Amino acid sequence: MKTTSPDTNTPGCAHCATDDANEKRVTQPNKIALLNRLKRIEGQIGGIRNMVEEDRYCVDIIMQLSAVKAAIDGVSIQLLSTHANGCVRKAVMEDGGEDALEELLGVIRKMMR
Repeated sequence: MKTTSPDTNTPGCAHCATDDANEKRVTQPNKIALLNRLKRIEGQIGGIRNMVEEDRYCVDIIMQLSAVKAAIDGVSIQLLSTHANGCVRKAVMEDGGEDALEELLGVIRKMMR
């Protein structure tokens, strides 16, 4: 695996790198915890599906949907934090990080929708 940015061919951070097809790949430092959180969310979604099948009270379903949304937001924040503290920080130190910061701001804008 190369450790260069696909756009600039400069060294990437410890977490983000490109492969031979020049695709961005990320190795999460806390991958197991992240996968466990996602499995928990999958379980919550299955529970909500069962609630709908069992004709459960709408408000109870909505509350569970709200909990899933919060859990997904938590995963997003965790990934955003890893990216900002790894990839973006390194880009800023190496070349000012204008592209990395612009990408980060774009992601934050999308998350806030």
